[in-house]
Amino acid sequence: MNTATNSIELNEFDLLFEERYSKVFVNHSKKIIICELLTDYVPIEDFKNTFLQISEVVKKGDFDKFIFDKRSLRAFHQPSMEWYFLHWKNEMLKYGIVKHRKILPTEKWFEKMVMIAKEQIMKNNPDNIIDQLDIQYCDSIEEAIVK
Repeated sequence: MNTATNSIELNEFDLLFEERYSKVFVNHSKKIIICELLTDYVPIEDFKNTFLQISEVVKKGDFDKFIFDKRSLRAFHQPSMEWYFLHWKNEMLKYGIVKHRKILPTEKWFEKMVMIAKEQIMKNNPDNIIDQLDIQYCDSIEEAIVK
């Protein structure tokens, strides 16, 4: 059992669904959803499909925190990030997801790519919702749950 799965189980999260590229967990009492990516690259259609399924759960529930565990990624895909940042987060804000916790791969180049892409997205989309969100980067599932 990997460390992420162990942490998730210890914190009483239930597996909501599992696909080739991801696992999604929920804890209704803590109002948290976790998406753990499982592979080094996720094709954009599969990425969107996972997040559209998460959207349906958020719309029916009472959640305020989303934890995105991207530690398995080894490829950075700008179009996926833009869609996630500009469309998915915007819609989820309407349903109460204001806390976003992200766990990045340990490679420093990945973190740098995320920051460059985020800066570019914000520059090109000045009406974005970033100021309405509580976004923090964490090193582990445990930290993301309590932070």
